Amino acid sequence: MADAAGRTLGDEEIAAVTRVLRSGMLSSVWGTEVKALEREVAELHGVAYAIAASSGTAALHLAVAAAAPDPGDEIITSPISDFGTVAPILAQNAVPVFADVDPLTGNLDVDSVARAIGPRTRAILVVHLFGAPAPVAELRELADRHGLMLIEDCAQAWLTKLPNGRLVGTAGSIGCLSLQQWKHITCGDGGLTLTDDPDLARRMRLFADKGWPRDVGRHHVSFGLNYRMTELAGAVARAQLAKLPGVLADRRRTARRLLDAIGGLPVRTPPADVDSHAWWLFPLILPDGGAPTIAAKLQAAGIPARAGYLQEGLHCAPALVDAPVYGSSRFPLTSPPADREPRYGRGTCPVAERMIDETLIVIDWNENYTDDHVDTIADALRGLFDEPLG
Repeated sequence: MADAAGRTLGDEEIAAVTRVLRSGMLSSVWGTEVKALEREVAELHGVAYAIAASSGTAALHLAVAAAAPDPGDEIITSPISDFGTVAPILAQNAVPVFADVDPLTGNLDVDSVARAIGPRTRAILVVHLFGAPAPVAELRELADRHGLMLIEDCAQAWLTKLPNGRLVGTAGSIGCLSLQQWKHITCGDGGLTLTDDPDLARRMRLFADKGWPRDVGRHHVSFGLNYRMTELAGAVARAQLAKLPGVLADRRRTARRLLDAIGGLPVRTPPADVDSHAWWLFPLILPDGGAPTIAAKLQAAGIPARAGYLQEGLHCAPALVDAPVYGSSRFPLTSPPADREPRYGRGTCPVAERMIDETLIVIDWNENYTDDHVDTIADALRGLFDEPLG
């Protein structure tokens, strides 16, 4: 079938890049494109502030830095995500603590998060996996009860809707978005954070620009890095943002078609309403296992499917299990008291491990799929199952 990596890049993005080049100003410090992107994204999400960054990982780093963990403080997050969810925690000398996940969605399980909270917990970093809304209302209540910050990783979840009708990224203290090459919209690499809190917005803006408040001269008031988005990236992102509603509408239409076509098969799909899900990938759960075998057969039929999504959960990644972090040191992973040593490796998140090893298949998805593409996927799936779900 057609290349699953199709993008919506076209004349609008070429015009945007040309506009910036002809202006002669490629830096967002003095330019207008990134500032306009921030306004447009904030308005789209109904929040007061959006802060642009050079990547989705950088956006998450802004959020973690704004949470201001002390060295050795803990941030609870998901074992099924990109390493960009975890890297900012380590970069701020904090300790990732992994809670287990819901076996159907792969999103954080609220009860597992509650059990992971300890005296040094500073924040919960929740991932909206594959575009399915995580249980952020329950997590927000849990975070508020324990005095924790809730950060939302929305990298895979542009325009994902919450049960209250709002968009993901607005339930926590900070939401984080990605503009990486394979996300719903792209400028190659880029990210944004969302917040209604002016203090958090200021902290993030300073951290993205070396702690330099530009309105008071060359005066560095806090530690920060250079995570500035360029005007070229901002202009492309603005052109892409205009296409975002159509991208989501197309993905949702074809997802609904596939769901209707495979409704009788012994597979499970996300329980979220089709129009609430962003469908970054199309996930399938095989409750009885066998995902690697089924995925291999789908690949042989030309379907862009793979089992597990990750080779191993983040809690089993060598970078956390046994590799040094800074120099030859494993700091901050060795800093907690003995009764709170971080627990990584096999057996610590059994639900996530079973999903990755046995039950999860993801099919690449994008807005360029036609009905024929979807029907090809459905025919291949139907051909692999002899008996419908009883």
